[in-house]
Amino acid sequence: MNPQHDQDLGWDASGALREREAGVHAPALLRAVEWLRGLLRIGGGGHAPVHRVLDVGSGPGVVTCLLAQTFPDAEVVAVDRSPGLLEQVRSRAAAQGVADRVVTQLTDVSGEFDALGAADLIWSRHGVQQVGDQQAALRSLVAGLRPGGLLAVAESGLPPRFLPRDIGAGRPGLQARLDAAAEDAFGAMRDQLPGAAATVEDWPAMLARAGLVPSGTRSFFTDLTSPLGMSAREYLHLRLTRLRDRIGDRLDPEDRATLEQLLDSDTSAGILGRPDAFYLTADTVHTARLCHGGVRH
Repeated sequence: MNPQHDQDLGWDASGALREREAGVHAPALLRAVEWLRGLLRIGGGGHAPVHRVLDVGSGPGVVTCLLAQTFPDAEVVAVDRSPGLLEQVRSRAAAQGVADRVVTQLTDVSGEFDALGAADLIWSRHGVQQVGDQQAALRSLVAGLRPGGLLAVAESGLPPRFLPRDIGAGRPGLQARLDAAAEDAFGAMRDQLPGAAATVEDWPAMLARAGLVPSGTRSFFTDLTSPLGMSAREYLHLRLTRLRDRIGDRLDPEDRATLEQLLDSDTSAGILGRPDAFYLTADTVHTARLCHGGVRH
């Protein structure tokens, strides 16, 4: 079977996880979008006109709808390679009363974004990181940016932390080992992407090489203390389930057994019932602007 097809199916199947994640991160993401609105301000207290916004790698559309609410005069285009996720975008936009300004666009060629049309603001949360040649993907995005427009690339500035070092089961330090295995798996996935190219992920420098002028980087924290609410717990259960499916074969038997214990819904030792579970992470947003008369490289 085509590995790229397998990945597409994986993105469809991850819709519930991505929706839960975006819901947990929603307050931080809203602060990020409001910061972008501030960066687009012009002299005299007004705002630069924002008529069209692209959400590249939109997933189920949580940020798409935040963008539509923050920029009420703009058409917001949700761009994703998953038809199932784009259907979720349309349903969410209708439920939030912004369906008249939210449109969806299926893009099936990774990194070739220059056919998306002109935009005043382009947002991509983890979208560029899923493309083999990230620098080329940025250049492709810049091709559609209007003079004075803003490109924002969001990444995980702090890997999620949600367990103590010693959880009373297995060897201490489980989460650090899960993170290391997940990073190895992500690297192996990136190596198999079409056109994969090694890149030092210095995003301000990469944005500058794409022909933009960096305009600031900021991190937006999600800090949920214990005891966690059920929505966050359910997200963590989905996250750990998907992690088991992706990296279970990379774990030693003891860590695999401990992970299974965390996924047990019927005991207080599982993530759904642990009183010590918390959630701390950060979305880091790198921004850059296409200056009037700027030269695209």
